[in-house]
Amino acid sequence: MSNISSNLKYLRKKKSHTQQQFADAMGIKRSLIGAYEEDRAEPKYDLLKKIAEYFDLTIDEFINENINDNWKPKPKSQGSNLRILSISVDKDDKENIEMVPVKASAGYLNGFSDPEYIKDLPKFQLPLPFLKQGTFRAFEILGDSMLPIQSGSIILAEYLDNWNDVKAGETYIIISKNEGVVYKRAGNRFKENKELKLISDNKIYDPYTIASDEILEIWKAKAFISSTLPDPTPEPTIETLSSMMAQMQKSISQLNKN
Repeated sequence: MSNISSNLKYLRKKKSHTQQQFADAMGIKRSLIGAYEEDRAEPKYDLLKKIAEYFDLTIDEFINENINDNWKPKPKSQGSNLRILSISVDKDDKENIEMVPVKASAGYLNGFSDPEYIKDLPKFQLPLPFLKQGTFRAFEILGDSMLPIQSGSIILAEYLDNWNDVKAGETYIIISKNEGVVYKRAGNRFKENKELKLISDNKIYDPYTIASDEILEIWKAKAFISSTLPDPTPEPTIETLSSMMAQMQKSISQLNKN
């Protein structure tokens, strides 16, 4: 159960705001402030974010901490405690794996934090050992930038709550304000107020960088599901054998020089 109602009332009074004054600051009706403080309703994500920022808090602190005269904020490590993740559970209270198809990607940018939106996404369970711990989501990818993983493949990814855990060379689903949902390989570790380099496995696509304040979510790729089976390895040709021999000779020559 959240502490939104009690925290809002305490923080508003600490700033010596009336309900009307605070409602004006938030650009909403005074009656909504009354409803939130009396626990008859809860604000949507965008308003939650605005309220938390107004009081210089994270959304996590505003929702879950019992804020009073004795409360002290926890030290914030970079890349962690970034926001609350909305999830859904099955009848046995086990977390579902929500599926984000390509056609829902645009809507995901607006609804990723809305429990009602998440509830309406397709969802499933998989009896795999590595899914027993963590929060997972499935994303359908589009395009050929990460070949040999084909367009239309499903990337099964684990939610990364601490972005400092991003490792160069590993693949992630990155949700960002401008790029939307992309599947890329990280070119560097995450650093607060810095850029994250994103690399495609298909080398015809150039790497690019994305500002850390543009990122909304990061999911670490764990597996993929595809209906496209790999083609058989082609028989070597004279051309490919000649190329291999030339490369071997070049490598041997380089070793001899060293």
